[in-house]
Amino acid sequence: MAFEDEWRQSHASVAMRLNQVPGDPGGPGAGGDLVAHADDLGVVGGDAYKLYEALRTDGDRARQSTFEAARALGADNFTSGDALMRVHDRWGTQFSTLKDACAQISNHLDYSVARHAKDDAAVLGTLTQVSVISQYLK
Repeated sequence: MAFEDEWRQSHASVAMRLNQVPGDPGGPGAGGDLVAHADDLGVVGGDAYKLYEALRTDGDRARQSTFEAARALGADNFTSGDALMRVHDRWGTQFSTLKDACAQISNHLDYSVARHAKDDAAVLGTLTQVSVISQYLK
């Protein structure tokens, strides 16, 4: 059997369809539109900013102590000094990633709220102009 024939046959028997809203009109995803309220986005963005600030000010408190302990243990030829230094380095990387993610979430949601407000204002302005023009066409 040729490749093209096998390909057509395999596609004819597949029941799964991707990238579609379910056929049930009352079920989940009905309407297919994403709805996001500015108030909800603002709350999530505010929480992300608060977490970022807490991490920035308090989250890195133990790093210096861990570094000093790792150096002291390493200087006294304890093998745990190297292990603790690896923990210190990994913590620094993970901490930085988490802090950056919180800042990115906060900034993105702030941008989204502002952008959607501008889009809504532009649409409202366009509709108002169309309404005024329609009155003159009657």
